[in-house]
Amino acid sequence: MTSMNSDGRTVGRTNIQKAALAVGAVFLLVGILGFIPGITGNYNTLGFAGPDSDAVLLGIFQVSVLHNIVHLLFGAAGIAMARSAAQSRNYLIVGGAIYLVLWLYGLLIGHDTPANFVPVNSADNWLHFVLGVAMIGLGVALSRGTSRVGRTTTAR
Repeated sequence: MTSMNSDGRTVGRTNIQKAALAVGAVFLLVGILGFIPGITGNYNTLGFAGPDSDAVLLGIFQVSVLHNIVHLLFGAAGIAMARSAAQSRNYLIVGGAIYLVLWLYGLLIGHDTPANFVPVNSADNWLHFVLGVAMIGLGVALSRGTSRVGRTTTAR
């Protein structure tokens, strides 16, 4: 939805800003849900970090206090960066790249080793892959043509 400001210019969120806001809100929600017993199974085993945390969000995704805090911070960043189209694009593309790196990291480390400090399991790994690809895809697809916004052109 758009509206007019006092100068008569159209103001409102672009599609890329809406996408960054939605992604940020989902991450924020996931971070909160990770601290709720029942939604997070084995809640009594929720550790701060490391592979010893046997808590599982929705019975599938291994979480820890650190993992939940990362989701909260990533969500807050998405909401904050949704204030502009350029920041939204950066959030989606750089954030997606971070998730792809996390996916690779999760594939390469042993899940029962100290290197699994976040912690992640196989379900987390493949979710990170899907998130990375989806975020980069949104960032690229929704930013097409935005470089022309605000430029004046001359008639031929």
